[in-house]
Amino acid sequence: MNASVFIATSLDGFIARPNGELDWLHGGEGEGGPHGYDEFIATVDALVIGRKTYEVVLAFETWPYGDKPVFVLSTGALAPAPPGAGVEHMSGDAAEIVSRLSARGIRHIYVDGGVTIQRFLRAGLIQRLVINRIPVLIGAGIPLFGELSHDIRLRHVSTRQFAGGLVQSEYDVVE
Repeated sequence: MNASVFIATSLDGFIARPNGELDWLHGGEGEGGPHGYDEFIATVDALVIGRKTYEVVLAFETWPYGDKPVFVLSTGALAPAPPGAGVEHMSGDAAEIVSRLSARGIRHIYVDGGVTIQRFLRAGLIQRLVINRIPVLIGAGIPLFGELSHDIRLRHVSTRQFAGGLVQSEYDVVE
């Protein structure tokens, strides 16, 4: 199974403010048009996201994942999913989750949410990272990358700059 990350960070490496707010993502100079998200999401069979990310997404005006299956990782109960959203609660370690999804015929997952991305990286289960750096410094927040027990080597695939100043870099994990 392939697992990919497609995520935005502030230039100082945060995916959200300390309180989880994403207000710095939109409405600024960093937008500059489409950045390949639609093309990326079309390549994945399902999403694996953490409960906090799920709760943030529930507050969006529209469900951003269409009819893609979304597996929400949590040891507790989840808030109800929007009508038509294919949301399933799941728990376990990253390798166990990948094994269960693979057994269901899922071949490419989009992993999202800070803690979830960190867990999958630590387990060696991420193959591709697409990081969109927004040209804003927020000074503090939830970091994309956490503590690691060993270095994770990456191979640079490409970097693109967009009109609004957003810089998108893609990496393959070579471990």
